[in-house]
Amino acid sequence: MARGGSSCLWHYLLPTDYLWARFQIREIRRNEQHDAFINAVTHELKTPLASIRLYLETLKTRDVDEEQRRDFYNIMLADSDRLLHTVNQVLRAGRGGHRRRRINNSVVNVGEMVRECLEIIRVRYGLNETNLTYSEAPEAHSAKIAGDVDELKAAFSNLIDNAVKYSDEEVRVLVEVANVDEKRVAVKVADRGIGIPSAQLKRIFKRFYRVPGHFMARVKGTGLGLFIVHSVVKKHGGRVFAESEGLGHGSTFTIQLPRA
Repeated sequence: MARGGSSCLWHYLLPTDYLWARFQIREIRRNEQHDAFINAVTHELKTPLASIRLYLETLKTRDVDEEQRRDFYNIMLADSDRLLHTVNQVLRAGRGGHRRRRINNSVVNVGEMVRECLEIIRVRYGLNETNLTYSEAPEAHSAKIAGDVDELKAAFSNLIDNAVKYSDEEVRVLVEVANVDEKRVAVKVADRGIGIPSAQLKRIFKRFYRVPGHFMARVKGTGLGLFIVHSVVKKHGGRVFAESEGLGHGSTFTIQLPRA
């Protein structure tokens, strides 16, 4: 009887221990992701602030010619944009958790919005039309969607920005607007970058998640970009997904949204 009782006790304890272990592992991973996020945000805030301070101190203590002064101003403006981008990412990620938040609906032309986002990324990284190519299917020329202009711009810009950042050596990014069917329009962002392992394709849209790997670690980020994309697209009744043949084979991200 004692042996049977012990066996029964072990039978009931084992699943509990297993669930507890899984819970502990999940909490450890969540804490690690939070720590990595705090470190990344701290870096993204401190680096441009230190740069701006350095140039301001230089302007205060040294006489510089007009051309150098303009260069300093341009660098500080770029650093300010980087700061603002980081702050906006964090704020949007916070709003992404509020499912009941109302959308400020406007009807916009998809192609025009995507081209505007492309131009911003070109200026940010000093790229040309060879690095960033735009393509538009004839039937999608006047495609319109309804939604929050700022949030939709953030979603498109995040995908294009990621494609540039995760390009290995030479940036080659194609952004395409095309019809899915009569009710939906798609925006595709394809790069020839480092690619994504198949096991990571669904996990990359989670908050704070970053694909592990040496090259991935070299690219600075908060782990919020794709989470924001997913939240915005879902809120607008669409879907987003990633495709890749694996490391070294590039990636394609597709956003599908309902037509207005």
